[in-house]
Amino acid sequence: MPSSDLRLPHPPRGAPVTLRFEGRDLPACEGESVAVALYASGERVLSRSVKYHRPRGFFCLDGHCGACLMRVGGKPNIKACLTPVKDGLAVERQNAFPSGGFDVLAAADFFFSSGMDHHTMMTSPRALNAVMQKVVRQLGGLGRLPDERPGGPPPLPAVSVRHVEVAVVGGGPAGLAAAATLARAGREVLLVDEQDRPGGSYLAHPSFGVPAADRAADEARAAGVELISRAAAISWFPEDAPKPGAPPGLLAVYTQAGLLELTADRYLYATGAYDQNALFIDNDRPGVLAARAVGRLLSRFGILPGERPLVLGAGPYAQALASALENAGAQVTRVDGIETRLLAAKGHSWVRAAELLAPGAKRAHRVRCDLIAVAALPAPASELPRQHGVPVELRPQGGGFACVVDADGASAIPKVFAAGDVTGFKGPEAARTQGERAGLALARSFS
Repeated sequence: MPSSDLRLPHPPRGAPVTLRFEGRDLPACEGESVAVALYASGERVLSRSVKYHRPRGFFCLDGHCGACLMRVGGKPNIKACLTPVKDGLAVERQNAFPSGGFDVLAAADFFFSSGMDHHTMMTSPRALNAVMQKVVRQLGGLGRLPDERPGGPPPLPAVSVRHVEVAVVGGGPAGLAAAATLARAGREVLLVDEQDRPGGSYLAHPSFGVPAADRAADEARAAGVELISRAAAISWFPEDAPKPGAPPGLLAVYTQAGLLELTADRYLYATGAYDQNALFIDNDRPGVLAARAVGRLLSRFGILPGERPLVLGAGPYAQALASALENAGAQVTRVDGIETRLLAAKGHSWVRAAELLAPGAKRAHRVRCDLIAVAALPAPASELPRQHGVPVELRPQGGGFACVVDADGASAIPKVFAAGDVTGFKGPEAARTQGERAGLALARSFS
């Protein structure tokens, strides 16, 4: 486990700040998330699993895996990967005793290695069952209630209502390209993106990185696109109307200012894809990361994810990531995931080795590593357009259930389009091209 700061001399960073982690001061930089700052300082265990108290570190670094829930600023269950650092911000792990680093409750994982069904344990006598239920409640749960605030909890922010010509959901290569194309055609475009910085998969790819992300975002803004970051589209409500007398159907968007009830003449979903894990023993341990999370650490934040990483996966992205890690000074092991099987990750609080089975071999061999980057095929994030009625179909070569659209991105639902990896994973370049084409077609649909 690294004991020193892992930040590389590049890229340019924000101002230095101090993060207060369980009574210790750790260095951080403005623009980093809590999870990134802790990783750079060598902290791998960010949380514990609910039932068995297995150690957890972030997997996707994108807000989707839920493995980095921490107590931040006195509030429980905050996603550390989406929370920006601030000077003096207090951060601690939860669901552990006496600490997240050494949790005696993790004995449950040892004593119940074959599984625990607390519904059938110690059902009688009643007194023993009551004691068992108290123990289970201590083992489970997600954090303590928030610290009390002087004057009580803050008031709920007001709900705002907005109507635009085109609403674009997702600020990755496809969404930015489509939005810029539409704005150049004279359309009013609002783009909402859940991340703190637009760019999507650009920011996770060593061949694109921050320059490509910033260039695409700048082009969209210059064309007249309104971008709202940290704005998560929660759900499509077909039966609700933003005001009396208005036609039903609205998109609920969580923003930093409160809930936004968004309606539009046209909708374009560019929600991207979720990082997936591979099947091997102990694939939930800290140090097993999505390859794109490793790419984000390296390409966006300038942090060396590991000195001896193992990259699991075939294809151009795995090759690009391995090359970038080697250029940063890491000693990389490549496993294509087809000819050689990864059987298990070894290590407790962080990965120390991996067990591999080579073709034709009868016995596995160990490879020393301090990181496993899993370059599995990402799965389309199709839930939101599916709520809007967009049909999906299973496309194994595209990562899972993908939105069904025509060559111009139009779906079977009138005035609803989709583009990019949500239509089947294709990577940044192809997603951008599809986004441009969908933007042109959507602009023509107004005539």
